Amino acid sequence: MTQFDDLLKEDQNYIWHPFTPFTDKANVLPVNKAEGSYLYLENGRKVLDIIASWWVNLHGHAHPEIAQAIYKQAQNLEQVIFAGFTHEPAIRLSKILVENLVQDTAFGKVFFSDNGSTAVEVAIKMALQYFFNKNEFNKLKIIAFEGAYHGDTFGAMSVGGRTPFNAAFNPLLFEVKFISIPTKDNLHRLLQTFETLTSDPSCAAFIFEPLVQGANGMNTYAAEHLDLLIEIAQKKEIICIADEVMTGFGRTGKLLASHYLKNMPDIICLSKGITGGFLPLGATVCKEKIAEAFYADALHKTFFHGHSYTANPLACAAACKSFEILERSTTQKQIEAIQEAHFSFIEKLQKNPLSEKYIKEIRHIGTILAIEINTKEYYSYFNEHRKLIYDFFLDKNILMRPLGNVLYLLPPYSTTVADLNYVYQQIEAFLTFLSKAE
Repeated sequence: MTQFDDLLKEDQNYIWHPFTPFTDKANVLPVNKAEGSYLYLENGRKVLDIIASWWVNLHGHAHPEIAQAIYKQAQNLEQVIFAGFTHEPAIRLSKILVENLVQDTAFGKVFFSDNGSTAVEVAIKMALQYFFNKNEFNKLKIIAFEGAYHGDTFGAMSVGGRTPFNAAFNPLLFEVKFISIPTKDNLHRLLQTFETLTSDPSCAAFIFEPLVQGANGMNTYAAEHLDLLIEIAQKKEIICIADEVMTGFGRTGKLLASHYLKNMPDIICLSKGITGGFLPLGATVCKEKIAEAFYADALHKTFFHGHSYTANPLACAAACKSFEILERSTTQKQIEAIQEAHFSFIEKLQKNPLSEKYIKEIRHIGTILAIEINTKEYYSYFNEHRKLIYDFFLDKNILMRPLGNVLYLLPPYSTTVADLNYVYQQIEAFLTFLSKAE
């Protein structure tokens, strides 16, 4: 038995993997190291990570500058309680997020947590307590989009679409008013519905994934449509929360997806790419007007939320360095190259005679490219094509974890055009595979 086999056996004995059913045939692969856009397995196999390891990796694995920043910080301060204490990396990162990332003078405060779910959880609690602190105790209702995914903690699940993911907990989730994603066809009707919902005096917040619903098949919608909804909500002093956990840090072609909007949200949730994929960190950035409701000597108006590793110095140091790398012209050129490569491939794919039959829709924004395969059933994470797609591309040494019948590319910015061309070739090969399988 090889070391590779030994690791697999030990893994099955002790580990419970996320989003993975218990089975003796669980397809897990031991990774020995990673560099750039590639994962290197224990058996010597080299796999292209075209989904940035669940969307967290920005600049390529094991980026030496971020590793060095963490090492340097670890020699000085690795962790300290963040209640009653502070440190330079957190202060520096907060300034970056408010002044350089958000780029809106209305924003003033950053609240740190551990991940995307908790960044959303903080935003929900912040919005509700904002009204509570103003003695508006009836402000409890939240509006969200159908099919949304905001995380796996209870508040985040509550504002997410009701799916088999959270079916076991549905009786415990609080009530949310769900609306359709805006389209040209439904916009007039949707705006009327939204006007009615936001006219309810108990409506407190509107939460959304700006422009792209990640887990919902990379479903995209227009910035101008979202702008209309935000404008209606903000005129009625309803808190608008942008979940930028996936879309932040350049994924859509701008630093934030919210930068495509005329009306900025009131609270922005960040995580995933924030540390360049090195360490877990969440951040919830709010407008100063939100924070003002918590400025009081009365202890009961305090925001009683925290995490043991809040604003961990190592994670903050990694995030600062990652943002520095993101702003470089070389990185921006890499992002542009990925976008241009996607555009060229889309044009080629549309001319492929197999596309009309096997592709339902191509969705693209920034570095994100999603292709929905035409199947008998509508989009679903549980679509039977999910395993077929995953296995086909993994056999070609490409990590592409599809969202049901939607295959997508969300590559690290280190990914070369040559890497992308190889993936594009395999996508066309997959269409050929589908045609021959009939």
